[in-house]
Amino acid sequence: MATFSTHFISKSLQLRTSLQVFIPDQVDTEKPLRLLYLLHGLSDDDTAWLNNTSLVRYADNRNIAIVMPQVHRSFYTDMQVGNQYWTFLSEELPQLIHSWFKLPTEPENTYVAGLSMGGFGAFKWGFCHPEKFAGIASLSGALDMVGLREARPEGENEMLATFGSIAEQRSSTNDLLALLDKEFTTKPRVLQLCGTEDFLYDNNRIFKAHIEKTDFPYIYREAPGEHNWEYWDREIQTVLDWIDQKGDFA
Repeated sequence: MATFSTHFISKSLQLRTSLQVFIPDQVDTEKPLRLLYLLHGLSDDDTAWLNNTSLVRYADNRNIAIVMPQVHRSFYTDMQVGNQYWTFLSEELPQLIHSWFKLPTEPENTYVAGLSMGGFGAFKWGFCHPEKFAGIASLSGALDMVGLREARPEGENEMLATFGSIAEQRSSTNDLLALLDKEFTTKPRVLQLCGTEDFLYDNNRIFKAHIEKTDFPYIYREAPGEHNWEYWDREIQTVLDWIDQKGDFA
């Protein structure tokens, strides 16, 4: 296996940022190589998945390359007060990855997943650009951000800088529940995972109720677990099995 840590200047962000890439040593040429964009949470960075889980060991021999970008506390948005992280993620990053590494470009072999804030980012990317992905996955995602803001006003100053007002966020591309109401001609597979002791458990159940009204190919799994790395270390294996369509997903 090979892991690359890259620092570069982003044109979208107008600053130096970083990126982690995992590429398997042994690629089965009889099977397609898949690309997984794996997104970090609010208090983490691009090294979080590598430092806190056994991701490299789990991904070895799976024909899956993994890209882990750095977006700070941006919620993968073009911030009201801050940098253009949505433009970086959805436009600049794929172009850089495909120019630097010989990784898949075809949608049928491309996936995105993330935890907490990264779960929001993964679903936002997947529902805004469903034509780019075979599947999208969330682990303990902050999936109803409008509802979360209304329930937790103590963080409102940061949310204003990120999304603008609640009224501005509602029904925008930063409102996942509203995104589900649009017309989709392409529907990637959707996997939603959450621990039953997670503080975002009710938030995830709200999203579950909305997406079940659609005809997305959708799987929801809940299991004992909190909003922590013990849970995410276990469930990233579920995501990899889902990409491989192994075990319960076959």
